[in-house]
Amino acid sequence: MTDFKSLRAELLSEIEAVKDLDGLERLRVASLGKKGKITEGMKALGKLDPEERRAQGAALNALKEEATQAIAARTRFFKDLALNARLLEERFDMTLPSRPEREGRIHPISQTMDELLQIFGAMGFAVAEGPDVEDDFHNFAALNIPPEHPARQMHDTFYFPPDAKGERKVLRTHTSPVQIRTMQTTKPPIRIIAPGRTYRRDSDITHTPMFHQIEGLLIDRKTHMGHLKGCLIDFCRAFFELDDVPLRFRPSFFPFTEPSAEVDIGCERRKGEIRVGGGADWLEILGCGMVHPKVLANCGIDPDIYQGFAFGLGVERVAMLKYGIPDLRTFFEADLRWMHHYGFLPLDVPRSAQGGAL
Repeated sequence: MTDFKSLRAELLSEIEAVKDLDGLERLRVASLGKKGKITEGMKALGKLDPEERRAQGAALNALKEEATQAIAARTRFFKDLALNARLLEERFDMTLPSRPEREGRIHPISQTMDELLQIFGAMGFAVAEGPDVEDDFHNFAALNIPPEHPARQMHDTFYFPPDAKGERKVLRTHTSPVQIRTMQTTKPPIRIIAPGRTYRRDSDITHTPMFHQIEGLLIDRKTHMGHLKGCLIDFCRAFFELDDVPLRFRPSFFPFTEPSAEVDIGCERRKGEIRVGGGADWLEILGCGMVHPKVLANCGIDPDIYQGFAFGLGVERVAMLKYGIPDLRTFFEADLRWMHHYGFLPLDVPRSAQGGAL
């Protein structure tokens, strides 16, 4: 009868004493391979009587399982050692200055987002954030978007499979859910901006499935449409760096604001380019309006006491206008040549408002 206790102690001791992966593989073959000690023991079981075969078979299986786990653990140990050694060898000191020929650039989206945050921050708006994956209430229902609205359809929105409760989460189609979450948890007065990524099923020269938005929300007892207009005029003057930027507020419809307006900026179209700040043409740059009373009520705010305004704009769109970038899709292509041309040095402070093609 095999002395399994001695065989186990010997095998585990050999596994622990192995110095590298090659030695561990040789030991694995010698113990678990076709001609290994444990395998040979398995082959010999057929010569035993049923009772002894049952007892030794169970012992061999237990020993095989223990040896397999010990070898796997030892393998992970050696692989971790090798990885740590490689990380130490290949580590890079991030505090070293960059090589001149590899000078990095700040992406135009990051630059534009920083500019927007700085402008609205100077107006007293605080930054608020929320999740990219939203439920129907925060993304649609609380914003007074009815079930039959086109924005809810599959061809416009990225839906997840139903969860255990039958609910289908979505990739947020705007940053407006951040406004809802803020109104649910914050007592007025409220003054926030909500920057972030948004997602819609669309892709062409002026649309991408993922893009960036920044939305603003102000709730108090006295705010009116004139305050909204003044806020957006000051913003456009600061962002496009024009003292007298022509703006036009056109009546529009959004389920979550009433009254609603789209804001056009004066521009000049010439030879496929758009130059902001003058000319006889107009270009829509953002949407806005007074927050709908139903939206306030959905968030637990009394619309008979409080009111306010909201607005939203696409970060890529205003970046294209200001910095003369003709194709929206190039923002996401990770082309270093494009980055070298349109990107910004870390200490750059852009001053000029340039025309762009759309």
